[in-house]
Amino acid sequence: MKNKAGNAIKAGLAAAILLGLASGNAAAQGAPKLKVMGMPLATGNIQKNREQPFFEKLKETTGIEADYKVLDQTGIKEFEQLRIGKSGLFDIIGLRLGQVSRDEPTILGLDLVGLNTNYDTAKKVVTAFQGTVAERLDKQFNMKLLGVWPFGPQLIFCKPAITGLSDLKGKKVRILDGVMAKVMEKVGATPVTLAFGEVSQGLALGTIDCAVTGPSSANSAGWPESATHVYPLALQVAVQGYAITNGAWAKLTPDQQKKLQGAIEKLTDDIWAYSKELWDDGMRCNAGADPCTTGKKYKLKTVEVKPQDIEFVKSAVKEISFPAWAEACDKVNPTCSASWKAKVGPIVGMN
Repeated sequence: MKNKAGNAIKAGLAAAILLGLASGNAAAQGAPKLKVMGMPLATGNIQKNREQPFFEKLKETTGIEADYKVLDQTGIKEFEQLRIGKSGLFDIIGLRLGQVSRDEPTILGLDLVGLNTNYDTAKKVVTAFQGTVAERLDKQFNMKLLGVWPFGPQLIFCKPAITGLSDLKGKKVRILDGVMAKVMEKVGATPVTLAFGEVSQGLALGTIDCAVTGPSSANSAGWPESATHVYPLALQVAVQGYAITNGAWAKLTPDQQKKLQGAIEKLTDDIWAYSKELWDDGMRCNAGADPCTTGKKYKLKTVEVKPQDIEFVKSAVKEISFPAWAEACDKVNPTCSASWKAKVGPIVGMN
């Protein structure tokens, strides 16, 4: 056993030395190359028209080269991203924040169900709580949060006809995170965790009845080929983020750090605006209406939202989302809910 342990230590030291030499060579060349994991292909226009071009041109704008791969090319599951970041396998990760929140519940404070039902509120909440999330990612996963952006209000797409939340009773609904699961359970639905790229097939085969996402993402992923109805009740905005490992960040010069941080901030600001454009166009495309410029036309039936369902979502923050999240988050991060109340509470009248 001692020999095995000794060999393992020697191997680790050898790897560390080689890594150090490689880092030194990269620094000497002055043009570091960062391994980047992006969003899934199925998420559509934001990945295709904003994220991928940004990283492919990163060397031109910052002097830093990016080896960019979409999530689909990596063989890694969405919920594993924080662990992958901590391992250092990738340097920059386009984090699916709702999906990775099981490893760090503090993240969900950015986007509790019922909290962000529009872009303006979401922007205020993200600005207020992003620093708290950044501290946790730094402490727990050795990662630096560079920026956060939303896909936009998340709606309910179903294959069977629905007229409101009450019709979800007994149905299997693909959810985004653990807090949304609690909300779906409250209306009698069975929450299901399923990778985004597998949802369209799940709807077609009947392994799920409904699923939650934004209209543009649904269009890009072909959900309306299987779904028949969309219930445009905004549940949350599906925040995403970009984070770099502390190890990769440390290898950059102060000037490179400044350029990378500035470039990512510019990208996320751009996506906030672009997301709104895509959301509006996605709704029209899915319903087969004009103008439809960013997606494919379908014939989804848009169901009129019931006033009682709007009230249910509004009350969900205080009655379901926050209590469920606070209990889980405070177990791993004792100051979690107190920090949220101090920073986000005043925005939504919960301080």
